[in-house]
Amino acid sequence: MILTVLDSFLVAFSALLPLINPVGSALVFFGLVGDAPGPVYRHLAWRIAVNTIIFLTIIEVLGVTILNFFGISLPIVQLAGGIVIAAMGWGVLNEPDARSTSRKKQEETDQDSQARAFEQKLFYPFTFPITAGPGTLVALITVTAQNSSRALTRNVLSHVGVFLAILVLSMFVYLCYRYAPAITRIIPPSTAHGILRVIAFILFCIGVQISWNGLSALIRQILHA
Repeated sequence: MILTVLDSFLVAFSALLPLINPVGSALVFFGLVGDAPGPVYRHLAWRIAVNTIIFLTIIEVLGVTILNFFGISLPIVQLAGGIVIAAMGWGVLNEPDARSTSRKKQEETDQDSQARAFEQKLFYPFTFPITAGPGTLVALITVTAQNSSRALTRNVLSHVGVFLAILVLSMFVYLCYRYAPAITRIIPPSTAHGILRVIAFILFCIGVQISWNGLSALIRQILHA
């Protein structure tokens, strides 16, 4: 029972960590907030972390239902989602700069020079897509869909593991956003670059494994047809 939760937690955490990328996202967050007082960073970090938990939990719970509504089978989700996750890992693995993922997230936001009040930005763009972008949603739905093929008890325990991963990652988001000004001064770009490369390789391997699970299921369906 505990192993099921732990296994689901590790898979979800490993898949989502390089996509959420709390440290890299904090750099974007710092660039948008600028030279604000500490209490402002603390308040925004807390609200964004809570929004991330709610947002990703909704995707975790309803993601498979949405797929079923459109008639998309689990093996197809595993195959396609695994390819997407592997491609993301490969892309991050070959990025020349440790902050490249952050720049991509920043490009996904249509910020104009006349930014609105911080409170109006709590969900868009601070939560989506800076913290949890489209890639994060694809990875989460893929991991959740993979768990849905299990027995009811294991399925529930797997969802618990994924939810714990969301909680832990949101805690990292809070800490990184809360101390974003300090992070920009402390962590050398080369160190962040090395850590991101290792995580990206793990993400690539996870994507290949998920794709293989889906392809194996499709092959079995063809052989037994």
